[in-house]
Amino acid sequence: MLEVTRMRSGILVLFCCALFSSNSGAQVPVFEISQADSSIKFNVNASVAIAGTFDKWNANVVLSSPQLASAVLDVKIQADSVDTGSGFKNGKLKGKDFFDVKQDPFITFHSTNVTQTGPDTIVFDGDFTIRGVTKPEKLTFIVSGRGTGSGSVTGTMAFDRKEFGMNSGIPFIRIADRVEVSVDLKGRRVSGPPVVFAQ
Repeated sequence: MLEVTRMRSGILVLFCCALFSSNSGAQVPVFEISQADSSIKFNVNASVAIAGTFDKWNANVVLSSPQLASAVLDVKIQADSVDTGSGFKNGKLKGKDFFDVKQDPFITFHSTNVTQTGPDTIVFDGDFTIRGVTKPEKLTFIVSGRGTGSGSVTGTMAFDRKEFGMNSGIPFIRIADRVEVSVDLKGRRVSGPPVVFAQ
């Protein structure tokens, strides 16, 4: 009986070694995004121009395999880092009628699916959260430099601000409901194989 137990233990150890060694050999693409060379901007049509950037944010793309379909994109923006070049506009956007930064300090996007729509275009479907309200939105990207180990993804997303509770305006300024967000991410592959795109 003792010998059988030892044999079973030995088989279990061998199985575990084989399992973990095969997993450790698996490689996935790992990317590093350069914030210094990247940007997240927004624009709203208005009687007085309202456009600006977010100065504090982070973004990352994680893949569980070399296949593009396994990519997950996460973007997290500090809402109070908004900069329109105007202290008055910044103050209004940070207030409770717009970003409400004291109550909800972060604007986030978490992708739930990615689809290649052309040779160099991809669409991330995901959950967009602002002011604590989450709704499905799309980020459409153009990819440049693929296969070289470095490059950029430049994309846009548009949303209706009133669907997220931003129903107010700014005194003496007419503001459209549609907000356009531009995301320009530049980075490089620091390890692993290239991402596999459909041909």
